[in-house]
Amino acid sequence: MSTITSLGIGSGLDLNGLLDQLREAEQGRLEPITQQKEAQESKLSAYGTLQGALSALQSASDTLNDSELFERVSSNVTGTGVTSAASTEALPGRYDVSVTTLARAQSIATGGFAEGETFSAGTMSIQAGDGDPLSITVEEGDSLEDIRDSINAAGSAVMASIVNDGDASNPYRLVLSATETGTNAAIQSITFDGGDERLSFEVEPVDGYAPEYAGMQQTVDPKDAALSVNGIAISSQSNQVEGAIQGVTLNLVEEGESANSTVVVERNNFAVRDAVTQFVSAYNALKETTGNLTSFSAETGAAGELLGDSTLRSIESRLRGAVGGTISGGDFSTLSDIGISLQLDGTLELDEDRLDDALVNNRQALTDFFAGESEDGGFAGGLSAVLSQVLDDGGLLENARDGVESRITSLDERAARMELSIEREIERYRVQFGQLDSMIAQMNQTSAYLTQQFDNLSSMLNRD
Repeated sequence: MSTITSLGIGSGLDLNGLLDQLREAEQGRLEPITQQKEAQESKLSAYGTLQGALSALQSASDTLNDSELFERVSSNVTGTGVTSAASTEALPGRYDVSVTTLARAQSIATGGFAEGETFSAGTMSIQAGDGDPLSITVEEGDSLEDIRDSINAAGSAVMASIVNDGDASNPYRLVLSATETGTNAAIQSITFDGGDERLSFEVEPVDGYAPEYAGMQQTVDPKDAALSVNGIAISSQSNQVEGAIQGVTLNLVEEGESANSTVVVERNNFAVRDAVTQFVSAYNALKETTGNLTSFSAETGAAGELLGDSTLRSIESRLRGAVGGTISGGDFSTLSDIGISLQLDGTLELDEDRLDDALVNNRQALTDFFAGESEDGGFAGGLSAVLSQVLDDGGLLENARDGVESRITSLDERAARMELSIEREIERYRVQFGQLDSMIAQMNQTSAYLTQQFDNLSSMLNRD
């Protein structure tokens, strides 16, 4: 059987071109399927866009469904002495804070050692704070660096470093510092049984708190923080003070009268106002999205991907019911009661003054309206429940997507079957064209032969 590249050689006809035209005409049968598939793929993409807008609204609704949102407080500080952070346990109020002394960590140091100096074997015992003593093994020939590394590797309440003080002959000093501030974390003693008293230290109270030492001396004395809150004196081992103000953590950063500070704890109205604003914005964004997906232009005939879609109509109906519904049992029963009104175009508009009035004067009623007494008892909980029915696995939107994906798969299968049918049809044409080409070639050969014979016969007759 002749191949497509040999078609027309025998007959002189453009059979290849004719075969291409037939193929193009046959493939036109695929166009309706292609158009249907493109429409379904656009619809699937539109469902994805819709899901994104619905998820944003659900996230905003879930935020309002948390009663802790309405209980949050914030702390503001004037002055440079402290910074603060408030938890939900903090109570609104004004607190004057004065920091007399910042807590400090103790630091002690050895005398100087020469470069490369080593030590005899022994055990170094460090007593810091009220914990168990730290035991450090010193091997024969260990250097100052080895001792430093052994202390740090133990991960205890003491940190070691080496300082070069610039001395001409013995510049290297081992410095031990408590890892925590305050007197309770101070180093009480260091003993070394390797015979080198330069690695020993002993604190004994003399004339109050004056350290006595053998080979090491205290370079920074430990101090507890001293502060007052509303005139009450408070002592702390750390510069991070908890409990001086209920629910508030104070971080002491500067001491002295010039750094006196005032901490004001108040309800965090901004967080609630921001959450309500985000909800209104998310709902309006969803409204804009659904409007685009269901739009229609009379001039151009262009239509949104979900125009007339039953799934979208059902979702919109459920949301209208949830947003326009009422909550019983409280001072606020509808969105309009707190300053959120439904506009003619279906969007929401927030009256910030009315919301602020509810925050200041009726905060508990606002909490009850949005969060309710149970997970789905308030407005936000009811809306979140509706959105869950739409967005969760097996929900309304997933079922709709599954239906579209099933139709796309079916269209792919139809297209594959039709493409196979077209190829078979083109192959049948190719065979027929090959037969036609061969037949015409044979006829041309016969014609040429007969012409030659008639010419010969005519020549013979003319000679006679």
